[in-house]
Amino acid sequence: MYKNLIATLFALALFSGTGPSLSAQGDGKAQGDVKAQGDAKAQVESKSLKVGFVYVTPRLPSGWVHQHELGRLAMEDKLTKQGRKVQTVFVENVAEGVDAERVIRDMAQQGVGLIFTPSFGYMEPTIKVAGEFPNVKFESITGYKTAANVAVANARYYEGRFLGGIAAGRVSKSGVAGYVAGFPIPEVIQGINAFALGMRSVNPQAQVKLIWLNSWFDPAREREAAITLMNQKADVLAFHTASEAVMVAAQERGKLAIAYHSDMRHIAPQAQLLAVTHHWGDYYSQRAEQVMNGTWQSGNVWGGVREKMVKVGAFGPKLPMRVQNELMRLQRAIGRGSLQPFAGPILDNQDQVILARGQSLTDEQILNMKFLVQGVQGSLP
Repeated sequence: MYKNLIATLFALALFSGTGPSLSAQGDGKAQGDVKAQGDAKAQVESKSLKVGFVYVTPRLPSGWVHQHELGRLAMEDKLTKQGRKVQTVFVENVAEGVDAERVIRDMAQQGVGLIFTPSFGYMEPTIKVAGEFPNVKFESITGYKTAANVAVANARYYEGRFLGGIAAGRVSKSGVAGYVAGFPIPEVIQGINAFALGMRSVNPQAQVKLIWLNSWFDPAREREAAITLMNQKADVLAFHTASEAVMVAAQERGKLAIAYHSDMRHIAPQAQLLAVTHHWGDYYSQRAEQVMNGTWQSGNVWGGVREKMVKVGAFGPKLPMRVQNELMRLQRAIGRGSLQPFAGPILDNQDQVILARGQSLTDEQILNMKFLVQGVQGSLP
């Protein structure tokens, strides 16, 4: 993910003493016999398939990993109902880097024929291991490097962020929103800018105050940043970090917040305005079917609202029905392609023209975004 995402504040307890273990659905135990890479090819030929998932955090009730876990379960359910022989395995709480490389290699050696690695920091280990196992298919989620047996996929999260910004602009009394961000990589910058553009589309004077953490998961600092922003008159918060700390802080202070990845009303029932969620079940199912049919090919997928990979919903009680209806209408427009979040005119926060009126940023420009738009109070580290 460009991420080390965790979903709940009690995750600290889960991390204690928790190490990676390759688990099959249902038993949560390590898989047994190590198989040669040739087994992956045999699986396809016999119309059976073992599919592996590597998770950067424990599986929790919400968050980045939770959404991919839902995708795994949806894929398993769909293919099983089709009468296909599919087994899924997973390893959770795997650190990016050398640990990820070891776990991915172990999966390939154990006969896993299709391996999903949903974290940006898994990209290099995935590419390295893929070179050793040409008969195994790999899916680098949020990565960008491909190979003959490595595909990449990501979602246009910024589309949901734009709608979240509109919601913030409609309900904010102070005209100030706060944004807690992890690392200044394009995906995060896209979200900040889309949120600010959405907010200023309904309140041209709105400001988005930004705090960088240079960390994906640090609940104490996430909470501290949220409180700092609320003390600076932010009455709506957004975040691109790992825990639910920002949502909890908003709930405790009687402020509002935009949930990310998952619906978080269970932890912030009054604070949540809406949730920007992403969905992987259809994509995972399609790719597994292709492996089993022998039609899988490497590629690059960047899906959004149109592909039903990104959605806005899970509205909270503080968001007026008229705004809910407006957001659903605009979400349909994004899906049709008639509404572009990054449409001109766009100025950066130094008042320099980035894009003229009547133009829209290309995918390449969005993917390489290195500026903050007008209205964002902050800078890129």
